[in-house]
Amino acid sequence: MKLLLKMGYGYDPDAGTVLGGVHDGGVDGVITKDRLGLGTIYVQAKRYREGSVGAPAIQQFVGSVQERGADEGIFVTTSTFTREAMESARKARVRIALIDGDRLTDLMFDLGVGVTTESTLALKRIDSEFFAEG
Repeated sequence: MKLLLKMGYGYDPDAGTVLGGVHDGGVDGVITKDRLGLGTIYVQAKRYREGSVGAPAIQQFVGSVQERGADEGIFVTTSTFTREAMESARKARVRIALIDGDRLTDLMFDLGVGVTTESTLALKRIDSEFFAEG
């Protein structure tokens, strides 16, 4: 959720809510796009050690998004999506963004979310003006 808010989704840093739980209805979180709550983005996250997210998971998520009257969703996984899953998302009547493990990692590093800096390397060059002074 923090990564999506850092990416600019939601009207402020507290606009996201993690739902989760056994009876989450296929949705792990929701981001409110504006202060009046007129727009929402639903989020599903799957952490897989092995295997890929298939079309049935995408279709279930699409159904959950539509059931809530929304037209946007983001499906995040630490693994990959099958070709059929990507096709299901593309064909859905709601807009579904897919973020696989590689893209998730890139976004986390780019935006500094969930990562720490272990060390910093300083690159130095000779200042030619130092030698030009009298």
